[in-house]
Amino acid sequence: MLIQPPKGFRDFLPKEAIQRNFLIEKLKTLFEKFGFDPLETPTLEYAEVLLGKYGEEADKLIYIFEDRGGRKLGLRYDQTVPLARIIAQYQNLPKPFKRYQIQPVFRAENPQKGRFREFIQADIDIVGEESLLAEAEIITCALTTFHYLGFKKTKIIINDRKNFLNFDKKIIIAIDKIEKVGEEKVIEEIANKQKVKEKKAKEILNKIKSKKPTEDLLKLFSLLKAYGLKEGEDFRYQPTLARGLDYYTGIIFEAVDENYKAGSLGGGGRYDNLIGTFSPQTIPACGFAFGFDRVLEATKQLNLLLPKQTTTQVLVTVFSPNFLQKSIEIATFLRKNNINAELYLNPEKKLDKQLKYADKRGIPFVLILGEEETKKNVVKLKDLRTGSQKEVSLEETLKILSNL
Repeated sequence: MLIQPPKGFRDFLPKEAIQRNFLIEKLKTLFEKFGFDPLETPTLEYAEVLLGKYGEEADKLIYIFEDRGGRKLGLRYDQTVPLARIIAQYQNLPKPFKRYQIQPVFRAENPQKGRFREFIQADIDIVGEESLLAEAEIITCALTTFHYLGFKKTKIIINDRKNFLNFDKKIIIAIDKIEKVGEEKVIEEIANKQKVKEKKAKEILNKIKSKKPTEDLLKLFSLLKAYGLKEGEDFRYQPTLARGLDYYTGIIFEAVDENYKAGSLGGGGRYDNLIGTFSPQTIPACGFAFGFDRVLEATKQLNLLLPKQTTTQVLVTVFSPNFLQKSIEIATFLRKNNINAELYLNPEKKLDKQLKYADKRGIPFVLILGEEETKKNVVKLKDLRTGSQKEVSLEETLKILSNL
């Protein structure tokens, strides 16, 4: 029997799960600050909902299977297509509809460093608003989130898919890889796909590189400056930015950080026609998806996350079976006062074993209550990070632990 997850899927032990939950809570805080409300959709959608929305290459990566009733179903590939389905299904939602969604998505691709078959996306979207203020809000929220997490060198690179209107879709797919594979490989791919010489392929690439910002881009840049963002420092124009998904119709953007070289930290854009594939109405929309795993990896790499092993703040030890009742009372008191307290569960174990357990778990404090402490009406609070300990009242204990 294989006792590990399938290839491309992962377990998260407590230390890593704590960091992931910490990041999720930070993202939620920022998204809600900008007026986005949470949305959740099922892991499974009907296959026809998913297929034909992302492009041929992406369609190959969707997990498709039949249920026992012979219905074709697919695992959620992203959160934008399910959002479009939601808007078509629940037509009375107030517009603009602003939502965030933090859930796993699934892609049947070859796992490699930083790429998995199940991973979390964190999306923000505005539906039902064609004004460029929607893009400005999305971009500002994304940048504010990165700054809040501690990123110092994050920029949003921006382009307009209208710059590619007269170009073959295969050229856009090739251009989309320019940051990963470099110009030479892109020229080679264009030449192969267009059946032209490399000189002609180079001319095609240079034509794209020389494109000026569209009118919409100039308006957006003006709006971003109104938010206090600086061109060149917070955002910049990049005519080769393509973003490969088929559903983008207008302005597109990606977040990159100078200190993180493994790829973009997220991206998005306007997709005004996607909802129309589910509904007779054409409803404008734009959004941004954070690459959760990359953001988490970058925060670790740049030492932006606190390396917690446990959410427990203090272990309440049991000095001996005679003191069990008192230890239970103290643990209960701490929990009622919003302290994450763990009670040691074996009163027969010696105190040094209990301290070793706390140290191994990464619990920062242990609380000791013996005969002497009971007589003085105090507890002994030991800081395992420094080795120091002192006698304090329960009220002082609350103050110390509340500051963790």
